[in-house]
Amino acid sequence: MATLKSYEEFKKTWGGSNPPSDLSEALKAMWFAANDNWEASHDIAQEMYNETGSWIHAYLHRVEGDKFNAGYWYRKAGRSYPQSSLEQEHQEITEYLLGR
Repeated sequence: MATLKSYEEFKKTWGGSNPPSDLSEALKAMWFAANDNWEASHDIAQEMYNETGSWIHAYLHRVEGDKFNAGYWYRKAGRSYPQSSLEQEHQEITEYLLGR
């Protein structure tokens, strides 16, 4: 599991071609999302069959601009459609994952 303790530390890993190898799959999905690799992030989220995967999946469809599909995945995740910015939600998801 990642030794990162904060979103700021997570942000410092951005910019390479691959995420740090010790990140969980969920954090790798968020890393790819932050590095504008929607497809790689989505591939990971699609294979996560739990509420966390659904939340990431919802976020990604929100990034894509597909409100209908995002809404479906937020419901699967047991969450309301957020009013926050995409950047704020990215941070919220990542901090949640780092705290687990």
